[in-house]
Amino acid sequence: MRATFLVPAALLAATALTPAQAAEVFNRVATFPVVNNLPKDADPAKPTISEIITSSEDGNLLVYTDSEREALGMVDITDPKNPKPAGFIQLEGEPTSVKVFGERAFAAVNTSESKEKPSGHLAVIDIKSKTVLSKCELGGQPDSIASSPDKAFLAIAIENERDEDKNDGAIPQAPTGYLSVVGVKGGEADCGSLKNISLDGLAEIAPDDAEVEFVDINSKDEVAVTLQENNHIAVVDLKSGKVTSHFSAGSVNLDGVDTKKDGVINLSGKVENALREPDAVKWIDDNRFVIANEGDWKGGSRGFTIFAKDGKVDYDSGVSFEYEAVRMGHYPEKRNKKGVEVEGVEVSTFGSDRLIFVGAERASIVGVYKDNGAGKAPTLLQVLPGGGVGPEGLLAVPGKNIFVTASETDVRKDGGPGSMVTIYQRAEGTQNYPTIVSADKDGKPQPWGALSGTAADPKTPGKLFAVTDSFYSQGRILTIDTTKTPAVITDAITITRDGEPAKKLDLEGIAIAPQGGFWLASEGNPEKEKEEERTNSQLIRVSDKGDVQEIIELPDALKASATRYGFEGVAVTGTGADEIVWIAVQREWKDDAKGTAKILSYKPSTKAWGFVNYPLDKAEGGWVGLSEITAVGNDLYVIERDNLVGAAAKVKQLTKVSLTEVKPADIGAKDAPVLKKTVVRDLLPDLKAAHGYVLDKVESFAIDASGNAFIITDNDGVDNSSGETQFIRLGKL
Repeated sequence: MRATFLVPAALLAATALTPAQAAEVFNRVATFPVVNNLPKDADPAKPTISEIITSSEDGNLLVYTDSEREALGMVDITDPKNPKPAGFIQLEGEPTSVKVFGERAFAAVNTSESKEKPSGHLAVIDIKSKTVLSKCELGGQPDSIASSPDKAFLAIAIENERDEDKNDGAIPQAPTGYLSVVGVKGGEADCGSLKNISLDGLAEIAPDDAEVEFVDINSKDEVAVTLQENNHIAVVDLKSGKVTSHFSAGSVNLDGVDTKKDGVINLSGKVENALREPDAVKWIDDNRFVIANEGDWKGGSRGFTIFAKDGKVDYDSGVSFEYEAVRMGHYPEKRNKKGVEVEGVEVSTFGSDRLIFVGAERASIVGVYKDNGAGKAPTLLQVLPGGGVGPEGLLAVPGKNIFVTASETDVRKDGGPGSMVTIYQRAEGTQNYPTIVSADKDGKPQPWGALSGTAADPKTPGKLFAVTDSFYSQGRILTIDTTKTPAVITDAITITRDGEPAKKLDLEGIAIAPQGGFWLASEGNPEKEKEEERTNSQLIRVSDKGDVQEIIELPDALKASATRYGFEGVAVTGTGADEIVWIAVQREWKDDAKGTAKILSYKPSTKAWGFVNYPLDKAEGGWVGLSEITAVGNDLYVIERDNLVGAAAKVKQLTKVSLTEVKPADIGAKDAPVLKKTVVRDLLPDLKAAHGYVLDKVESFAIDASGNAFIITDNDGVDNSSGETQFIRLGKL
């Protein structure tokens, strides 16, 4: 099988260069949780977001919109690797976009009473005093704001957005939107120069209801304007206010995409005549611009398009960008109606390279492309992790050689990360993300995600097997080649029973069976509200082709005490009559002493069950439990972790327990051996080394045939997660 994927190829090319020729790449250097920027009297539990982001002219200060808090937040990045809180500016309404000139911030602020009665203003803010100096009433609900290169004009998209709950969100819905232009003199907005430019009558779709979304201005003072739900684009002369060209954004046909929300990433579907419905727009030069084809109503082509300003399509990404998300394990299966949802674009020059940044909101990635000029396809250089969940704002700061994302989604109430600002620096070297990708098969990337357990091939150095959990409706075993950087998923098999994909599996552990094939641990959840959805923890033996050969249920005594925190890892010691399968239970069951979790033993030759107790560290917040066990000789290596992310995470560790002279107690026994654990490695420094937020689920550990150790995080299938998977090489322990 030929592996034909772009990211590793780019990596190999970069590493082959001499130091004098080393390529420049972006790597993440810092992450700033915006909750750290709140005033002392603010409630940190309430949602806080960073959505649209800009910088001061010297690049040392970032300013972002927080519509949830009706405020602007600021971050000091004088040292990009050490961002610091720089203050909060309260506004009278929801900021939708912001630009900075000198000591002034210009914020578009939504003050609408309702969708039917939109209103808003342009707020002029003194950054030093954090006070609003003046306002220009805009007469409608603003969205995007852009400045002319000479800083003489501001263009503001007045969206007057539709009500998605009215008439199923269909347009037209009055009032219509328009384009506002405001002059800037001496660093102040000239409200008297405000002019509103009608964009009605241009689009074929709802021509009397212009849904104006995003604006950008080129060096000729021409404004590119997207009308998202109208699927239309206009170019307006800034000084005269005349529409110089306008055209439909058009549609695309996509072949080989996932179209069903069924828990399976199946790249065999088709989408015909998908309207692009563009969101963000950025000029590449004075004749071409790039649009993000998010789709907010009926459309969304899952990619981006480069247009000439006369309406000619210069390039369309088709399925290529979405395939990068699949290849990197970032495909959002729960959002596959619109795929990765490309929402943001940014364009800037770094050195001699004109770069295009493309952000996928639902996949939480950013593609970095090099523009090769009109009539030529851009070159994909790398794909960055989005930082947090849902990168919305993209910002290039070439003067500091950095790129910034603002991730708007705050899922702290669900145990996930909060909104954050992420900083990437461009320098000579090699890219450190992705850490694992899939090889192509039959011309398409092999889908993957939610890696939840790993085992090493006992004979082949660098070869691992991993399982995926119940985020997907079909359990699978993946083969990983760790001799490549990034590691490469080379093959995948689906667990089958009676010739069909096995159902109701929640695979959390895998071990090599001495007799051939694999032992698998399925977590189970007997506490589901609906009886038909309840499952028990199960030990499963499958062939090397993934066919189920035996399902071993828990004894009744164990079933009675089981909770939804079931099997999390599986390991094997001994062979033949002495073979013992060890299974880690994630947390305390009903009959366990507080602060202990069972490690079960199962002897296939006698079908006898037993157990030992593992002492858990005390949780400082949330809970602490087991995620993985791996047998090496007569020892078990255990991943013990809390369920917290970011700065709250305190327990992410690899421990070792000896099984020498340990005799498991019979099921139901009051006294069982309590294992003595030794912390082998604190994994927090390894997780922090990527300069993102500390990921929750360290769920895989394996030591290969040459003694090299690996840990892998579970990305939850990109559900309330950044989608990031960290494949971390620990070397020889």
